[in-house]
Amino acid sequence: MPAVSIPHLVIPFASCSGDAWADAMKAQPEGSLKNLGKLLQGMKLLTSNEGEAHSLSTPHERVLAQVQGLDVAVDGLIPWAALEANTGSAKAWAFITPCHWVMGRENATMADPSALALTAEDSQTLLAAMQPYFATEGITLHYAGPEHWLAEGEVFRTLPTASLDRVLGRNVDAWLPGTDTAPSLRRLQNEMQMLLYTHTLNDERSAKRLLAVNSFWISGTGALNQAVQKIQKINTPRTLAQAAFKDDWASYVKAWGEIDAMGIAQLLVQQNAGQAVRITLCGERNAQTFETAAQSFFNKISRRFKTKNPLDLLSQL
Repeated sequence: MPAVSIPHLVIPFASCSGDAWADAMKAQPEGSLKNLGKLLQGMKLLTSNEGEAHSLSTPHERVLAQVQGLDVAVDGLIPWAALEANTGSAKAWAFITPCHWVMGRENATMADPSALALTAEDSQTLLAAMQPYFATEGITLHYAGPEHWLAEGEVFRTLPTASLDRVLGRNVDAWLPGTDTAPSLRRLQNEMQMLLYTHTLNDERSAKRLLAVNSFWISGTGALNQAVQKIQKINTPRTLAQAAFKDDWASYVKAWGEIDAMGIAQLLVQQNAGQAVRITLCGERNAQTFETAAQSFFNKISRRFKTKNPLDLLSQL
């Protein structure tokens, strides 16, 4: 995919699997996606990014990685952490996200890490407590923010990991690195769960009725082995994803209406003014990127009288 030089809107979770999504979208208020329909009428399909619902990397991550020139040949090995670390070296990195697993009788479900509302001080306290254990596995932790840290270690160079967007609200077992590929990290995960269970910070959080930090998630693994293109910031709204993770389909439909009325409407204005624009619609399996098509005078006139049905397209993602 060429470097971005035109306005580009990437929409994660523009569609979701399951009957709940389909029912919610069919029941949405009339005209909720009117701007999307009009926008697509003046566009051509530029690229398709096809995958599977069980792939470790999400469609929107694959698209964003390709735009920046990152290697996406290996599923789950997009070096987002190395990109953020920006050391200029070929060292291997990963994101470490402090998180809360909701423990069931037979499995654990990943809660949204943002629900922890960790302060910088609390996050750094946890990092300091966990660092010696990571060090025994050749991993150095670096504080990056309350919700995530950077981890430097050779073990991450060829270790595929699942995006947080894959596991939020789901059973974590299916998305953990296998014991055959990362036995030391699975052992470390168990050690950290025991450490966190007895940590005084979690006692304090419990007294405040806050969720306990009882595990961590590894993602964004790999190393930068090629030059990365410098691109303009791509608009990537997260409201659809946030609603989908909570199975809140009323909020999901509302969020789609807001995206259509704002980000998409702005693209439509630009396109009608003769400017080329681009939009990428991402589901849980596939993503499709559309770009403004050259229009003849006849086509410009005919576009005023018809629009595409976006729901048909979204259902295929």
